Amino acid sequence: MTSYMTGSEAFAREAQQPTSTAPSVWADKYRGATVEDLDPPPALSVSPNHPVSAALMAAYERDYTHLTVISAQRSLLGYLSIPRLKELIHNGTVKESDPVSTAMQRFNRKRGIYKVITMETPLEELEQFFDSETGPNGDQREKHAFAVVTDAGRKFVLGVATKGDLEEFVKRRP
Repeated sequence: MTSYMTGSEAFAREAQQPTSTAPSVWADKYRGATVEDLDPPPALSVSPNHPVSAALMAAYERDYTHLTVISAQRSLLGYLSIPRLKELIHNGTVKESDPVSTAMQRFNRKRGIYKVITMETPLEELEQFFDSETGPNGDQREKHAFAVVTDAGRKFVLGVATKGDLEEFVKRRP
C-alpha cells in the first residue's frame, strides 16, 4: 500500500534531515548521479602469487592504474598501485620476477571500519571519500586516489573508481 505525505509533512521531514558540509563546486553538476553513472570498468584482480611482470602487463593492456589483489578464496586483500610499482622497480626494491605480494598495499583489517562504495553511492559521497583526510571512525588518513567498488555486502569487487574518473564525468556532463 502506498502512502502519501502532504506538502507540509514533506517540508518538515526535509527540514529535519541534517545538512551536509559545504558542497564542492562540482556538487551541483552531479544532479543525483551515482558511481554507476561513472561506468567504471570491471575490476582487474590479481593473485598475490602472480609475478609482478604479469600484473604490469595486464595493467598496461587495459590502461589501469590500480589492480585489486584477491586471495584464492576471492577475498579482497589489498591493491597494487601501478605508479608506485614502477617506482619500486626503478629503485630496485622490487624485481619483475617477484610475486605481487612483495609490492602490494594491504588493507588494514584490524581497524574494522570501512567506507563501503557501491554502484548506488552518490557521487558527492565518492568525492568526499577522495578528499577527506579522516576515516569513518575519525582517525587521520591519507587522501585516497581510488575507490574499490563492491556490492553492499563487500563480497564482490565490481570495479575501481578513481578521482580522475570523477573529474572526467564532471567535464563531459552538460
